[in-house]
This record gives sequence, structure tokens and C-alpha cells, in this order.
Amino acid sequence: MTKTTPDPIHLGQQSALPASPDEAVLDYVANPRGDALYLVRFAAPEFTSLCPVTGQPDFAHLVIDYAPGETIVESKSLKLFLGAFRNHNGFHEDVTVGIGARLFEEMQPRWLRIGGYWYPRGGMPIDVFWQSGAAPDGLWVPDQGVPGYRGRG
Repeated sequence: MTKTTPDPIHLGQQSALPASPDEAVLDYVANPRGDALYLVRFAAPEFTSLCPVTGQPDFAHLVIDYAPGETIVESKSLKLFLGAFRNHNGFHEDVTVGIGARLFEEMQPRWLRIGGYWYPRGGMPIDVFWQSGAAPDGLWVPDQGVPGYRGRG
């Protein structure tokens, strides 16, 4: 069953940054265009989390694309959820896939993908991609528009 929040707890309210992603509450509201097949894109070019080994900050440009089903995610709650990773220890793969999987499980969109374009640590960038399956027929899915890392070149 799709999770909706009858009264979003963040929209129009002062909301503190959650202490962890697990404590973050994502608000979902009814899709106002439930009869249409369309794509929603969120870009978080200044995403941060912590390396689980060193505790040093890791930085990424995240791009989340989804085709809504019955609900859409409320953007303020998504910002707070993503911000909660600031003090979260996790490998790039776990963080990227975990965000996509949680959104897909809770929101139950027709389709979802996430691209995690991580900036280099130790001289090596890591890009992580996850999607829920094949995109629905007829859905316009543009390129995520994040170029591969080139350094100073």
C-alpha cells in the first residue's frame, strides 16, 4: 500500500534537521496528475555524508528521477532526509542505493532511478546508479546531465 501523509508534518512548519536518515520522516501527498505519465527530477549537487572508515566527509551530486504513481514526495521532507546524511557514516554504494530503495518502497512510484556522482577521495571518483526496473513505455527520461569527473583538465 502506498504511504501518504494525511497532514504533512514539514510543509509550512519549522522543521529541525533529523539526527539520522532513519529518524527522518518523508511526507508523501496525493499525485495531482495521477492520470499522467511524467518524470520528476530532484538534484542535490551539494550532498554530503561521512566515510564509515575515516569519518571524513564525502561529497556527491545526487540526481533522483521518478515517475509518480499515486503519490509524490514533498520536497521539504526530501531535503531534510538528504540533509540527515551529513552525520551518517556509509559507503557511497550503500548511501546511494539506500536513498533510492527507501523512496521506492515508501512512495511506490511507477519507476525510480538515482545517480550518485561522488567526488574523488584518494584520487578516485565513484559513481553509483540504481533503478527500480525498466522505465515505463512512453516516459521521457532525459540524461541526468552530470558529466564524468575530469579534475582540473
